[in-house]
Amino acid sequence: MQIDRKVTSTIERYWLEVSIIGLLVVLYAPLIVHWYDGWLKKSISIEHEYFSHGLIGLPFAAYIIWLNWNEWCKLPDKAHPVGAGLLTLGGILYLSGLSDLVNLSFPAILAGLCLWIKGVPGFKLQSFPLLLIFLATPTAVPYLIAPYTLPLQKFIAGTAGFILNQLGLNVTVREIYLYVGGRIVEVAPFCAGLKMLFTSLYVAMMLLYWTGAWGSRNKAILLLSGAVVISVTANIIRNTLLSFFHGTGQDNLFAWLHEGWGGDVYSACMLGLIVVLMNAINRYTLEVSD
Repeated sequence: MQIDRKVTSTIERYWLEVSIIGLLVVLYAPLIVHWYDGWLKKSISIEHEYFSHGLIGLPFAAYIIWLNWNEWCKLPDKAHPVGAGLLTLGGILYLSGLSDLVNLSFPAILAGLCLWIKGVPGFKLQSFPLLLIFLATPTAVPYLIAPYTLPLQKFIAGTAGFILNQLGLNVTVREIYLYVGGRIVEVAPFCAGLKMLFTSLYVAMMLLYWTGAWGSRNKAILLLSGAVVISVTANIIRNTLLSFFHGTGQDNLFAWLHEGWGGDVYSACMLGLIVVLMNAINRYTLEVSD
C-alpha cells in the first residue's frame, strides 16, 4: 500500500512528464522495436544498418536522461518558441508516413519537448543524449555518401593488394577490384568501412562523456583521431582477409567474416581497441599532469 501511495504521489507530482512519456511510448515504441529487430537480425536496409551503434547508444542516452532527471525537475518551466516549431515539424514528419522522415521525427519531437517545457537550459542539459539519439536515427545519409567513397575504395583495394603480394600471392589490382587466384573481389561502396567508422566515432563520443573527458579538447582530438586510424586500419585488414579467403577458395571463412558472426566479433575487437586507447590517453595525461 505504501508503494502504491508513492507511485500515485509521483504521478500526481509529475503528471505532465508521465503523460508525455506515455505518449512517446505509444508513438515510438513500435518504431524502436523495428530498429532493434532489424539491427540484431540484419533484416533492416543496408543503409539503416549503418546506425546499428544505436543498439548501445539509445540505452546510454536514456540512462543519461535518467541521471539528469533531478536537475531537470529543478529547472523552471519556460517555453521557447523554437520548441513549438520543432514539435510541429516532428508531427508533420511522423504523419508523412515516409520511413526516413518518420525516423527523424523522433529526435525532432524530443528536442522540441525539451525546448517547450524547460527552454534553452533544458535543451542544454539534455543536449548530449539528444545528439546520441539523433546520430543513431536511421536515415538515407549512407546512401547519399556512397557515390563519394571511390577514392577510399581504391585506397583500400590497393593497400590490400600490396599486403597480399608481400605474402606471396599473385594479386592484380584494378581500380576497386582485386584479382586473386582467378577470382574477383570488389571493394564495394558499402565495404569501404563507413559503417565501422561511424560506429568507432560514436563509441569514442560515448567514452569521452563516460570518462568525463568530453570537456578536454586534447583528449577529444586524440581519441577521435585514434578512432579513425583504428577503424581505417581494421577495415583494410578485414578486406585483405576477405580477399585472401575468397581468392584461395576458403568460402566458408569468407562468409563467416563477411556476413556471419565473425564480422561482429571483429567489430567488437576493434571497439575494444578504442576503449584501450581511451584508457591509455587518460593514463598518459594523468602522468603528464603529475
